[in-house]
Amino acid sequence: MIIGTAGHIDHGKTTLVKALTGVDCDRLKEEKARGITVDLGYAYTATLGFIDVPGHEKLIHNMLAGATGIDFALLVIAADDGPMPQTREHLEIIELLGIRRGAVALTKIDISPVDRINQAKSEIVELLAGTTLADAPIFPVAALSGEGIAALQAHLEVAAAERETQRAGGGFRLAVDRCFSLSGAGTVVTGTAFAGSVKVGDQLLLSPPNKPVRVRSLRVQDAPAEVGHAGQRIALALAGIEKAEIARGMWVLAPALHAPLRRFDAKIRILSAQPALKHGALAHLHLGAEDVLVRIALLGAEEIPPGGEDWAQISLERSAASSGAEGEIAALAGDRFILRDAGARHTIGGGVVLDIFPPSRKRRSPERLAMLAALADPDPAVALLLAAERQAAGVDLAAYALNRNLDADTLSELCRRLQLKLVGTTAFAPAGWLALENRLFAALTAEHERAPDLTGVERDRLRRLTMPTLSRPAFDALLVEPLQDGRIAQTHAWLHLPEHRVQLAPADRDLWLTLQPALAADPYNPPRVRDVAKASGIAEDTVRALFKRIARHGDAWPVAHDHYFTAQAVAELAQHVARINERDGCVRAASLRDAIGGGRKVAIHILEFFDRIGYTRRVRDTHVSRGTPTQFGS
Repeated sequence: MIIGTAGHIDHGKTTLVKALTGVDCDRLKEEKARGITVDLGYAYTATLGFIDVPGHEKLIHNMLAGATGIDFALLVIAADDGPMPQTREHLEIIELLGIRRGAVALTKIDISPVDRINQAKSEIVELLAGTTLADAPIFPVAALSGEGIAALQAHLEVAAAERETQRAGGGFRLAVDRCFSLSGAGTVVTGTAFAGSVKVGDQLLLSPPNKPVRVRSLRVQDAPAEVGHAGQRIALALAGIEKAEIARGMWVLAPALHAPLRRFDAKIRILSAQPALKHGALAHLHLGAEDVLVRIALLGAEEIPPGGEDWAQISLERSAASSGAEGEIAALAGDRFILRDAGARHTIGGGVVLDIFPPSRKRRSPERLAMLAALADPDPAVALLLAAERQAAGVDLAAYALNRNLDADTLSELCRRLQLKLVGTTAFAPAGWLALENRLFAALTAEHERAPDLTGVERDRLRRLTMPTLSRPAFDALLVEPLQDGRIAQTHAWLHLPEHRVQLAPADRDLWLTLQPALAADPYNPPRVRDVAKASGIAEDTVRALFKRIARHGDAWPVAHDHYFTAQAVAELAQHVARINERDGCVRAASLRDAIGGGRKVAIHILEFFDRIGYTRRVRDTHVSRGTPTQFGS
């Protein structure tokens, strides 16, 4: 169990930790010389880990770097002083971070009279009333003489035994609060593991800088270990990186969780003793071990009154000073944070991250606010279901899982429980999938009415008519059942309703049967319109007009200007392109030329044609498949 001390300067936090563990957490020369804690200190017993934080008001940023990872708050209050300003601020921070378990150590009872001790107890009870620590026990102690230490120690051991083990699911995340070099170990980072597990040999990532690292060795609660888990204090010896490349505020995490951001949506609460927070206010954000200046855009109101809470979009105002991360930080949904005023003098509130992929438009719409309310629910199924019901083009499961750090098994179980339709990594609500099918048929019917002389609709155009934002894989999946059960028919590359039939005029049919062999003789490089006309003795305008009508009917394709290929040839070319793409990961003009013969120029025309109709996508001088050969009826 990770225990964090909290309390006013000179109330004996470090001395108390030494009495409980035998470890002096003041390790810096400055701390020894001044007699005060300046930075975070750490101490361990067999079952307990202590983070000793500074109590001075000017060192709150250091206190916050260690406070976000604790399980149990040990509020330290000197009997002679009683609750002081930093006592109250630290208590507010404990509440804002959602820490529900704690105890109070009433120190210096050896130098305080009994009536003062009793008065201090009353002040503490009054201070804690209405807070998350209202029922926290008070332990009078004298750290130097050892009086009361055994009772406090016993309580902490019981609390550790009763602590619920944190779920180790999801990817590994550790908030770096210290970095140093150690002979024989190299670069070492320490921090609290927020999620997942880590073992020797794991390949991880330093984020946001995106630096790959490997775990050479690790220590858990200051003892050698092979594996570390969420909720533990862990020291990682890392290979592949130098100490100078790491700073407090960075994260060591599973590579899949690397998602540096400049803004996120959150729910924030303002302390009752602070003034109202106005839309557009500047503040210091403390998240993990990070401290960065941000601007707060309120989403549900123009201001949050004292003691109130609301939705907000938080954006980084400048580069993250402590991380040097090009103005980006790392965060995931569920991370708690603290807000201090722009001058870093007072804690003004705090909150919890909800969405690391916030929209830039319609962020204050009723629909978006409803989604934020769903994202605030601890059950991930609530937001996933709402998103699936509202996002007609489907929910990106990869982004949803990353936002909440859900492992594959958890995500799969969520989808099964909600009975979602899955297409790759996109999920649809059952009713939404049915609505998409209805839109498909409506679009097809409307197109037949608009152009009754056309055989049908080309696949990618029908996708755009159905829903432009629907992915090609999802649209292909949408077509599967209608094609299988005959509700939609396919003629060459054209999709149409079964009852929709377009017949060529007899004269056109006869002329096409006369000219078609000229195109089929060299299917991958057929003669152009002028050459067909010259060879057949038919007027060029007549041939051109016929080929246009044939293309509308679906038996030919205008691959280039006045250059028509038969539908069968295009279907075969689509197969060639698919095979090359599968083999090489892309298609080049030279590789297609080698596969079909002929010149490079015609291969370029063919690939440009496939780009134009959406079958491939040009990437520099290559072409990457976007569709499947089935769209050409092959």
